[in-house]
Amino acid sequence: MVIIARKTVYQFAVAYPVATEALNEWFVKTKGADWANFADVKNTFNSADAVGNDNYVFNIKGNHYRLIVRIIFPVRTVFIRFFGTHAEYDKIDASSV
Repeated sequence: MVIIARKTVYQFAVAYPVATEALNEWFVKTKGADWANFADVKNTFNSADAVGNDNYVFNIKGNHYRLIVRIIFPVRTVFIRFFGTHAEYDKIDASSV
């Protein structure tokens, strides 16, 4: 998959250093994936959830953090939309970020 943008993942890692290893693991698995649909995503990340508008939520670092991405399956592209703690996640509408 093409991930837009790696720089954003790096910025999250700097802001949340305790999550760096887990974010890098997500990045490597996602970069190496070839997802055609949500079922493929679930095969890679069992805890992923679809939240609407092509947005998907991933639990990061044992469910301590949330990552929201938009996936456009036909062009195999993942757009980073949000990363934060559960408290920060609870304050947003995951389907519209």
